[in-house]
Amino acid sequence: MNIHEHQAKELLKGFGAPVAQGVAITSAGEAEAAAKSLPGPLYVVKSQIHAGGRGKGKFKELGPDAKGGVRLAKTIDEVVANAKEMLGNTLVTKQTGPAGKQVNRLYIEDGADISRELYLSLLVDRTVGEVAFVASTEGGMDIEAVAEETPEKIITVPIDPTAGVTDADAAKLVAALGLEEPAAGEMPTLARQLYQAFTEKDMSLLEVNPLIVMENGHLRVLDAKVSFDGNALFRHPDVMELRDLTEEDSKEIEASKYDLAYVALDGNIGCMVNGAGLAMATMDIIKLYGAEPANFLDVGGGASKEKVTAAFKIITADPNVKGILVNIFGGIMRCDVIAEGVVAAVKEVGLQVPLVVRLEGTNVEQGKAILDQSGLDITSADDLDDAAQKIVAAVKG
Repeated sequence: MNIHEHQAKELLKGFGAPVAQGVAITSAGEAEAAAKSLPGPLYVVKSQIHAGGRGKGKFKELGPDAKGGVRLAKTIDEVVANAKEMLGNTLVTKQTGPAGKQVNRLYIEDGADISRELYLSLLVDRTVGEVAFVASTEGGMDIEAVAEETPEKIITVPIDPTAGVTDADAAKLVAALGLEEPAAGEMPTLARQLYQAFTEKDMSLLEVNPLIVMENGHLRVLDAKVSFDGNALFRHPDVMELRDLTEEDSKEIEASKYDLAYVALDGNIGCMVNGAGLAMATMDIIKLYGAEPANFLDVGGGASKEKVTAAFKIITADPNVKGILVNIFGGIMRCDVIAEGVVAAVKEVGLQVPLVVRLEGTNVEQGKAILDQSGLDITSADDLDDAAQKIVAAVKG
């Protein structure tokens, strides 16, 4: 689960991290009062969407010469003017895709005199099985280019969970970021604050980009991106309250109600598979034969007929889907249950696109018999390779 920047900063402030004063607003009428509550005279007006690259983003409705999704304002009138222009319009960034995201809230923040922009994040490093800091002197909007072109400028510091952030760990971060006093003296405290927030709140990502050194030499968290481990959210009702459903795909929201692992993608072949590994393989083989998957969908090992029906409905609700591939290997999951769910869903919502089903494993013959006797226009496949070729041919033909 993702949250907005202003929510992330408020959370980090609770752990003692240095962040600027700011006010979140949802209407242009709130902009003047928000700006007046801040010290000024420099203000930053930030679009609040669940996507990075906001500063370089472009608003669909405003033309190519308009400013991006993060703007500086030197007067309160400029804050108000920017708020009126940004709210309700669609911001397109590298991470939103061409459709963009509508800006429904802004964060009006006190400005800062920036001396240096740095990069600092926390994530789970699976290569060492520990939470790790990732640090770079090349902070700001082009960190992705740094990772691709000059990866040696990015330093990883894994943290021993039994010891937490030690003085030696903090010294590595100070060296990696090239910090001098007073920022160097502040880094051990900041690193421990961020690590505590990450571990106590079960985060999967905590990204500060940029972490700035101000003209006075002190550190400040200028931007914050936070994602949480969805499997641990039951332990954090306070975090659940921060969820903004308007930022999530409606199909993914519906899937979460049935405990389905669903991610919307940009292709046109809907996939329903059991098991994450098999789902990834199914997506790969669709691409191998020249098409693109419309989703990742893992119904899990113990799906019921109702769950399968719900999954099928979610797939067919996507207008981009021009064909559907059901690929089930029945271990714990029974093929006859999958077949019953598919038939029930098709009878309820109809079938307007080609459907190819590959079943293998537990009760496979019963499952195939259910499909064959359904009277529905369903194409059977012998194996995954056969299934992928058939659905790609049907969609293209």
